Amino acid sequence: ELHAVNSILAAIGQAPVNRIFNPEDKTLVFINPEVSFAYQLLQEVNVDVQNEGWVFNREDRYPLTPNSIGEIHIPQNMLRMDISDGQIWRTSDVIKRDGKLYDRMHHTYTFKGTIYFDIVWKFPFEDLPSVFKRYITMRAAGRAATQMVANSELTQLLSSQEAQLRAACMEYEANQGDYNFMGFPAGSVYQTYQPAKTLAR
Repeated sequence: ELHAVNSILAAIGQAPVNRIFNPEDKTLVFINPEVSFAYQLLQEVNVDVQNEGWVFNREDRYPLTPNSIGEIHIPQNMLRMDISDGQIWRTSDVIKRDGKLYDRMHHTYTFKGTIYFDIVWKFPFEDLPSVFKRYITMRAAGRAATQMVANSELTQLLSSQEAQLRAACMEYEANQGDYNFMGFPAGSVYQTYQPAKTLAR
């Protein structure tokens, strides 16, 4: 995060800092308002980007099981959730409320069994793939330049770099996701046609 904050500060012509956390108690330490602003932008953009749902933070058919009193508590780092496999339950309508799963149709927090969800998680900035760290940093820098520096050329330059990094993220998504237009589900095996196999017959 320190490197990312310094990159944002450099983009708007501010001097770098040597720390943003107190080494003794790990609390945030901001030398000036610009550092605090850059850090907050980094956190906001981090959430915005991860909320889109990428291969590294998206998990399908994740089980949520009721506790001893029938309540299902939602993990704090969950950004989005949807019932798995495209199911549409006409007997219940579940949402997140007060940190727990709530059935709007029956007006209750109590559930009888495990429910499977497709979930988008929020991970710390340090745990993200490097290409996403760079994209988030550049996107935050562009937002900082827009809000703090009245320089249209700088904003345009940062936007161009942001678009390039966005394309790199999409390449990462396509490579890691192993998607196919036939719609084979995850966990199945499909061998694509290989022309070289014809010559080996």
